[in-house]
Amino acid sequence: MRTHAHTNHWTALPVLLAGAFMVVLDFFIVNVALPSIGSELGAGESSLEWVVAGYGLTFAAFLITAGRLGDEIGRRRVYAIGLALFTIASAACGLAPSPTTLVLARVAQGVAGAVVMPQVLSIIGVTYQGADYGRALSYYGVVLGLAAVGGQVIGGALVQTDVAGLGWRGCFLINVPVGIAALLATPRLVPESRAPRRTRIDLPGAVVLALGLTAVLLPLIEGRQHGWPAWTWVSLAAAPLVLAGFVARQARQPESALLDLGLFRQRSFAAGVLTQLFLACAQASFFVYLALYLQDGRGLNALEAGLVFTILAAAYVVASGPAPELTKRFGRSVVGAGGACLAAGLLMLAAAIGEVGVGGSVLALVPGLLLVGAGIGLCFTPLTSTVLSGVDPARAGAASGAMGTVTQVGYALGVAVTGVIFFGAGHDLGQAFKVSLFELSALAVGIVVMSRLLPRAASAEPEPAPAAA
Repeated sequence: MRTHAHTNHWTALPVLLAGAFMVVLDFFIVNVALPSIGSELGAGESSLEWVVAGYGLTFAAFLITAGRLGDEIGRRRVYAIGLALFTIASAACGLAPSPTTLVLARVAQGVAGAVVMPQVLSIIGVTYQGADYGRALSYYGVVLGLAAVGGQVIGGALVQTDVAGLGWRGCFLINVPVGIAALLATPRLVPESRAPRRTRIDLPGAVVLALGLTAVLLPLIEGRQHGWPAWTWVSLAAAPLVLAGFVARQARQPESALLDLGLFRQRSFAAGVLTQLFLACAQASFFVYLALYLQDGRGLNALEAGLVFTILAAAYVVASGPAPELTKRFGRSVVGAGGACLAAGLLMLAAAIGEVGVGGSVLALVPGLLLVGAGIGLCFTPLTSTVLSGVDPARAGAASGAMGTVTQVGYALGVAVTGVIFFGAGHDLGQAFKVSLFELSALAVGIVVMSRLLPRAASAEPEPAPAAA
């Protein structure tokens, strides 16, 4: 259902993008704050991993359910609820007195983020048509990319400047005024809409999905420190069965399915989701372990580490600006080029760190960082717009939920898997990060390979999709 209550529909976009920016920012803003959090709260390695991965886990587990909830009771209403919950959870993170409290607050923040994000793309899908829809998706992709690469810069500045004596807590408390402002603007500027047909929400399916994701991440994060006991292997072996059960349940109950399996019959969507998984795994874990290498390995403070991330951010901005137009001309080749650029940058960084270790000039890292930032910029926005512009706007909620879930699974899974490699490589953080970069470069090669299955050119009109089975 489309609403025309607002005469200038572009006024809604900044409000929607403000919520999306906060949600994505909060996955990455903590990266340069992790050493400070560990020092002040006495948090160990697994607690620090859970601060990052716990957010991604609950985000992924509840994202599709939250998207369906917006379809049912009103997307603007659910968006506002999500903003309120995210603001409260951010305050709880900023006031956390212990690692356990912080992890629990981050879990709650992930749930709130899951409520916010699918409404953004669903509202965009029913508010903008034709060329406006493509423009809105491009703005969305650019803003989310800036949140991802700029999170470390903002986090470093907040930690090091120690505004009002808040230190790392400012990384969370900064959301409070932004969230309140967006919440106040939502009823006036964002149009309301809901799905034309009401369907039952599959809550048991959501529980099965959450259990499956937990069965993967819990042993990966906790297993190494406990010597890989039997339960970790049982959990990893059971995870594919649980997730397969979730998919089977969706196929049996298409009328109430959380996941629209019909979307995966579109080659562009299926290939795009897999490409997004490779990108998310590589991007999130690279940011987390680069921050630890810079601070715990090289001894940089949070602001200095954040300034190193500005190299990435600058390259991202330069590459992502023309990326939408390049995608119109060259289609999937832009994403493939971005993956190749990312792989080359990661390998250059591995070679540089092999030479300088945790000493020497940080300038040795600059060429690799520039290529990594440019590679992410060439992948992020084009991938989002290429995949979602080929989906019927009426199915935008289902498509964005599936793509967002895969992204968050990639974020959490990437951090967990790379953490096994990074923390298991010994106390030489230079060597640990170098080995991790080889793994990440393999993921970047995966982006190149999977991009070959994307449409040759971005589609201006949605691709017809078969009905869900």
